[in-house]
Amino acid sequence: MADTRRRAMVAALVGVLGASVGIAGAGHVYLRRWRRAVAWFTLVVAVGVGLVFAFADPTTVSVWDLSALPTEVTGPVFALLFLSTVDAYYVAARSYRTDSGPRCPHCGGELDAEMSFCPWCATELKRRPEGVENVEVEERGDETK
Repeated sequence: MADTRRRAMVAALVGVLGASVGIAGAGHVYLRRWRRAVAWFTLVVAVGVGLVFAFADPTTVSVWDLSALPTEVTGPVFALLFLSTVDAYYVAARSYRTDSGPRCPHCGGELDAEMSFCPWCATELKRRPEGVENVEVEERGDETK
């Protein structure tokens, strides 16, 4: 439980750091939730661009001077950045190591039953994973010979 809580806090911290520079989905990138990270980033950019066109003159807006934007633009964008961070914390808190599937005996990463190698450390497995105890690791020879 402590590991789950620590991972959730780190995801939230990474999310806050990403949000402080205007990048939504940074906490999801830390969690390796790529689709969710891209979805949050795309949502925030799309809403931001849409609000700029709706409430500000796009020809006078500068990327380097965002203080000139009205609060009708910055308020919702900051709210979405905050929600992205909260979502990263929630995803990490509810889903980290809740499954009891097979794990790689070398790195401990989650294994897929249809693969003959670990996708995290590339260790070749002698047979399909049925559980951590009965997964054998194929020893690699010296490849420099």
